[in-house]
Amino acid sequence: MAKNTWTKKELERFRKTIQEKRESTLDIIESSRRTTESMMAGETVNAIYSSHMADAGSDQMEREKEFFWITRETTYLQYLDRALAMLDDGTFGICKECGEKIEVERLNEVPHTSTCYSCKVKSKRP
Repeated sequence: MAKNTWTKKELERFRKTIQEKRESTLDIIESSRRTTESMMAGETVNAIYSSHMADAGSDQMEREKEFFWITRETTYLQYLDRALAMLDDGTFGICKECGEKIEVERLNEVPHTSTCYSCKVKSKRP
């Protein structure tokens, strides 16, 4: 039977992985922000008069896509911050329903989770 706690070494490995994901996410947000600012700046030089209406629509769609990515990645960043907070308060990787360790694979994919896969599936059943 598996122990219900993670070792300090395991927790530090999770922390490192989460921090790497956090840095990568911040890079993506910054890149999207720069792209959006670049698009906005390009608009100011009579772009309305020199572009076809379809081009203006495509430009608008690209801006909206960048804003979507910024919002999506910002939400993911909040989830990663939640995972770091769980590491700090000692609740990381332990299922709040059954008290067992959450599977490593699940924690690698969803580091902010607070339930194991089995408990999550049980809670979804009617």
